[in-house]
Amino acid sequence: MKLRLTILDRYIIRKFIGTYFFAILIFIVIVIIFDVSEKIDNFVEKGASLQAIITQYYGNFIPYFMNMFNALFVFISVIFFTSKLASHSEIVAILAGGISFKRLLYPYFISAAIIAFLSLFLNLVVIPPANKVRLEFTDKYIKDRYINTGRNIHFQLSPGNYVYMESFNSWNNSASKFTLETIEGHTITSKLSAESAAWDSTFNGWRLYKYYLRENRAGSQIITSGKQMDTVINLTINDLNKRDNIVEAYNYRELNELIRTQKMRGDKRVIYTQIEKHTRFALPFSAFILTLIGVSLSAKKRKGGIGMNIGFGLLLSFSYILFLRFSQMFVHSGVLPPWIALWVPNMLYAVIGVYFYRIAPK
Repeated sequence: MKLRLTILDRYIIRKFIGTYFFAILIFIVIVIIFDVSEKIDNFVEKGASLQAIITQYYGNFIPYFMNMFNALFVFISVIFFTSKLASHSEIVAILAGGISFKRLLYPYFISAAIIAFLSLFLNLVVIPPANKVRLEFTDKYIKDRYINTGRNIHFQLSPGNYVYMESFNSWNNSASKFTLETIEGHTITSKLSAESAAWDSTFNGWRLYKYYLRENRAGSQIITSGKQMDTVINLTINDLNKRDNIVEAYNYRELNELIRTQKMRGDKRVIYTQIEKHTRFALPFSAFILTLIGVSLSAKKRKGGIGMNIGFGLLLSFSYILFLRFSQMFVHSGVLPPWIALWVPNMLYAVIGVYFYRIAPK
């Protein structure tokens, strides 16, 4: 089988990529119109400038939205373009001319590779810094300030060093029943307890009130107490005041560092970080699978015409996106590790794609 690009290959690639970006453009315009109508009151009420709305929010919203629904755009493009070829009997003519169905898939997969690499580039390079600006704009002009009112907060700051807070309130960055423990082996060598603690930005540390310190030294206990004490630990208010979706603004290196830190601390929010990391690779790869399904489904001329193929394609693409979201529940429930759970939709739809390929007209 010759893999040199022919006129037909270049035609299919051009039409595929062109339809893909046209579908993105149409959907983005529609989404922005509805989004503006929904958020216009927030923009006016909180005084967002037109320049900030365009450059900081929607300018960074476009690549995020484009990549989030990449599967939908790929499927629509393949279904629409291939259905047109089939309705004009061009697929029949191509196959009758001696080109196998397998060879026909070659330019489609080149197009899918271009889209997959574009999606991966957006995920790893473009979207994280764009999301940082977009989320900052969202917190300032759209959403209310994030308030963490967590209770029974446990963290391991480093091996053998633990912190506990009965409650934390980000309104005033204060904690109640604040405890620091140092454990060596099975022995608590130091335990610092305080009725309350408040973050002090002047020295980037915690100010403890009504503290009680118990230390084990050379087999004897030393107990001290006081009204106020300052301490600096490897835990800041930024660690406590993060929304779960802030990981969308982290690049790949930062995600790995955050996962290591959260695992060491025993932070339950590590699940969100792991989901974000593996989704960035699983989603681009779906372009190949959905392309195979789309071509196999729409290569045959149907009585219902393009409309039936597009309807069925939308159903499958939305089911993939829904299943991708649903698979995250396996991570939250602890049924599957993140790297498996996020690839389950690709595995399942790859099997579906092979089935449709086998029954497609040859």
